Amino acid sequence: MLKNWNPEAIPEKNEVKERLTAARTRLYELQMRIKEHKLPVLVLFEGWGASGKGSTIGKIIKNIDPRFFKVATLSAPTADELRRPFLYRYFKEIPEAGKFTFLDSGWMEQTCKDCLDGLAGQDYTKRIDSIKRFERQLTDNGYLVLKFFMQIDKKEQTERMERLLNDKDTLWRVAEFDRWQNAHYKKCGKIFDRYLADTNTSTAPWYIVDAKDKKWAELQVLETMVSNIEVAMQNSAHSVPILQNVFPLVKMSKLSDIELEGKEIDDDEYKAELKRLQKKLGDLHNRVYRKRVPVIITYEGWDAAGKGGNIRRITEALDPRGFEVHPIASPEPHEKARHYLWRFWTRLPKDGHIAVFDRTWYGRVMVERLEGFCSENDWKRAYNEMNEFEKELSDWGAVIIKFWVQIDKDTQLKRFTDRQNNPDKQWKITDEDWRNREKWDEYEVAVNEMLQKTSTAYAPWHILESVDKKYARIKALKIVIEELEKALG
Repeated sequence: MLKNWNPEAIPEKNEVKERLTAARTRLYELQMRIKEHKLPVLVLFEGWGASGKGSTIGKIIKNIDPRFFKVATLSAPTADELRRPFLYRYFKEIPEAGKFTFLDSGWMEQTCKDCLDGLAGQDYTKRIDSIKRFERQLTDNGYLVLKFFMQIDKKEQTERMERLLNDKDTLWRVAEFDRWQNAHYKKCGKIFDRYLADTNTSTAPWYIVDAKDKKWAELQVLETMVSNIEVAMQNSAHSVPILQNVFPLVKMSKLSDIELEGKEIDDDEYKAELKRLQKKLGDLHNRVYRKRVPVIITYEGWDAAGKGGNIRRITEALDPRGFEVHPIASPEPHEKARHYLWRFWTRLPKDGHIAVFDRTWYGRVMVERLEGFCSENDWKRAYNEMNEFEKELSDWGAVIIKFWVQIDKDTQLKRFTDRQNNPDKQWKITDEDWRNREKWDEYEVAVNEMLQKTSTAYAPWHILESVDKKYARIKALKIVIEELEKALG
């Protein structure tokens, strides 16, 4: 893209001034419409060192109410961020609906630096696929993603850096990598050019900004932002194509075909097995930490199926410093205002740690689907998005263990009644539980579709028959141990 780029001639000063005034005024007007339309706008600035990314952002935000934007500088990842998936720190920064986030550098800079350090071949291809999925998921879920590359030639970069370095108050703005980049301008240019071409998509295209003149650079960015925001608000109601699943699936039985009778264990055997398996799991947890393997265990299932007790028998075996349980309820307002996977991305464990999710992202294709909390296009699209999410985690090296805790309708009624009649357990039963029970058949259809479309080879579903809770606990422990042993070798 860069080598074939032909910059537009810079207009006369008076024209630039008039257009700047008009564009600034229009952006100021649009910010309230963005809020009304609940349009989230993510603006990424990449480019050469000393090309003016920070100063351009500073000029742009003067036209926006400070309550409606956030600026983040994403330089080198911290030690903590290096222990999480590549996209973790970028997903964390996505804006709420109706607001802007401006990123001073991001996933392009980090990927290009990694290329200079040897990222190539299949690893590079995986990274690019991951980034394109990330950007596409955002735009599919209503985000406007604007990507600007600030372009200057080597002579201009050299002159700017010399000016900055000659002033003790600005020399800090020239990083060691900026100097290296200037000395290897041609090599970096090839890497930038390849990355831009590989990630230039119809839904999130690159805009190359001629950054030699600062006012002209500001005008290019402003006019591009204004025109894209206007188009995005006109297209806010359009449906997004449902992509075909490209991941290998594991065949799953329908819930009605799962045999629940005879899946039980006596008390003595249960106690002996529980003790033995928890000891084994505790030992494996030490190896998980030492080898820095991230583990994600998820629970879905019928109300009163025994998820809580099952989770407790798993976590009893673990070092409390190395795991966290995330009970997932209805999203908070700030969570609801973002991409539905945001609240799960932000709860991912560090490598060597275990995250247990009591309810998960699969709420999108169950409760959100059946209660009308998202559109049909949203939940149909989510199967592929969740497979992509889990593929990202699997490629990072995570062990993903997904449990569906299965009981029958009669067992649920008995447990609901027991809870209702027991003062110590009444907090466990709500009116919503009874309402959901009335939709058992609808939920069963949704769960069957979920199991069929999201049981992948790298993140398959495991069914826990839980009419006998003790049986389900022992089965869960055995599966977790087996999966960890496979991962640890």
